[in-house]
Amino acid sequence: MVQRSKSGRTRQSWSSSRASQTEAAARAADAADAVITRHLHRLAWIPGTIIADVAWPRSATTSWHYWWHAHLVDLLVDAETARPGSVGPTTLARLFRGIRVRNLGRWTNDYYDDMAWLGLAIERARRHLGVGSARGERVLAGRIFDSWAPPKGGGIPWRTMDYFFNTPANGPGAILMARTGQTERAVAMCDWMHEKLLDPVSGLVYDGIKQATGGPGGADWDIVTAIYTYCQGVVLGAELETLRATGGVRHRDRIGQVLEAIEKHLLVRTDLSDARGGPARIVPGAGGGDGGLFAGILVRYLALIATDLPDGPGAEAVRTRAGRIVVDTAEAVWQTRAIVNDAPLFSADWRQQAVIPADSGSNAQFIAGAVHSSETPERDLSVQPSGWMALEAAARLADDVSEHPRVP
Repeated sequence: MVQRSKSGRTRQSWSSSRASQTEAAARAADAADAVITRHLHRLAWIPGTIIADVAWPRSATTSWHYWWHAHLVDLLVDAETARPGSVGPTTLARLFRGIRVRNLGRWTNDYYDDMAWLGLAIERARRHLGVGSARGERVLAGRIFDSWAPPKGGGIPWRTMDYFFNTPANGPGAILMARTGQTERAVAMCDWMHEKLLDPVSGLVYDGIKQATGGPGGADWDIVTAIYTYCQGVVLGAELETLRATGGVRHRDRIGQVLEAIEKHLLVRTDLSDARGGPARIVPGAGGGDGGLFAGILVRYLALIATDLPDGPGAEAVRTRAGRIVVDTAEAVWQTRAIVNDAPLFSADWRQQAVIPADSGSNAQFIAGAVHSSETPERDLSVQPSGWMALEAAARLADDVSEHPRVP
């Protein structure tokens, strides 16, 4: 079944294939309420602030994680735009204030991927809801723009004073550049990732390149060949936003190629049936810690392909394929949830039932620039927004909601 949008574009009716439109919205709302209730609270004694506990049950430590909060902002924007009044601009304003206070009065930190994510969250909050700091957006976008370093091998680096140039920084950085009008830089970043970081065999995107520790002659760089779900997601998002800004055919081609690689090499089978009666293939989880967000990020940008890919050769098929992954993955997220106090708690692996964490065991630890999982991954804040992200994405598809105005 298809439906025609106001722009005249033929679109898949996702609500006919999985959860109904009403049910998809209700699931997303339940996810939002669960995360907000369990994790959000005022920052210390400071009025007008909100911050999130990075663990539930709450940890005795006072750690926080900047980029996890950026995605929390993005999700609050999703919720408020989909269900006006469910969150409210005041909540977002307080969270922005909490983030800045907790970050010692600054918008920036030493990690370019972190700054790109918060810049994207502020840009979306301002564009959709009129909430957020224009100065914060300019500062963060400026840091991304100024970090471009082709003479040093990049791309933009992972963090300041570093020679590791990776997809997790360049992907969201390119999306931010495209959305803030720096189109030429977005194009250059997409081209750099395609040239330097694409696996020629699988078509998936590598993690990054770093300065070699040794080697003869011109062997100056080592490729870090790890494959992460969220790297594929941010490349899809970067190529899409650059395509929207330029109409460049190569960006459309790359979207199709990366999507095909995801379908062939990255998805995992579940015991669930897909919309056509076969075994559903979904985005795999990556545990807790920072990895808790990886799957949700890929689902977010697959949904963006499904809703916002401009018309062109093969576009409808690409939108349909991307959307199918989103709705099947969201169904797995919902079916593997646990229920705690009548609210969902999401699994770190959407092929298995969620484990309800106890107030014991080791907590997530920040080691060598990354956050490693708690003993029970479901305890980490990152895992719960990832499930929420998938459900919001499916609800947007069911309601046929675009990130950007559609061109008639």
